[in-house]
Amino acid sequence: MIDIAVVDYGMGNLRSVSKALEHVAPDKHVLVTSDPQEIAAAGRVVFPGQGAMPDCVRELDARGLRDAVKSAAANKPFLGICIGLQLLFEHSEEGNAAGLGILDGNVKRFAAQDMHDSGGRKLKVPHMGWNQVYQTKAHPLWRGIEDGARFYYVHSYYVAPQDGTLISAVSEYPERFTSCVARDNIFAVQFHPEKSQHAGLQLLSNFVQWDGRP
Repeated sequence: MIDIAVVDYGMGNLRSVSKALEHVAPDKHVLVTSDPQEIAAAGRVVFPGQGAMPDCVRELDARGLRDAVKSAAANKPFLGICIGLQLLFEHSEEGNAAGLGILDGNVKRFAAQDMHDSGGRKLKVPHMGWNQVYQTKAHPLWRGIEDGARFYYVHSYYVAPQDGTLISAVSEYPERFTSCVARDNIFAVQFHPEKSQHAGLQLLSNFVQWDGRP
């Protein structure tokens, strides 16, 4: 039995994700796979990714994984990470790319004219490094994680959900942006829990135990 499938579409360091999952769930079978049948057979699915949105969409389709990901997002505990969050939405400004359309909304780039801190100093894009995550609604995956805990980010784009009730957490850079969304069996984050030390491992541990209900 495959307990956790990590979707491999050639984008991102999947080894760090799988190793973090194996660390928090040593008794579970964690499989990095590009096989749609193995993804369908898994008890829960992690959808990570790094890189440019158009490349991610192209690789996803080239490997025949679009339907497998959409099916998993519809019926089993599903964790999206970084591009795995952005791909759930309808459209991205990055390369004018269409996403999977599972969630309503768009992916936007940090606006250069707004990238200054409170002292007027210019902020860099991509947003890279540790930042606080403020929980906006309760969820089983936040169990044991204090509000304002720090997680690790690497991104130039952020999601703008059409439905504000999807938002489960926000961060600031310098304005507030959506750092996590949750709906039914879907939980997806812009940060990298696998690189976020204790808080990230706690989130992954919560996911492994989650039954897919809000």
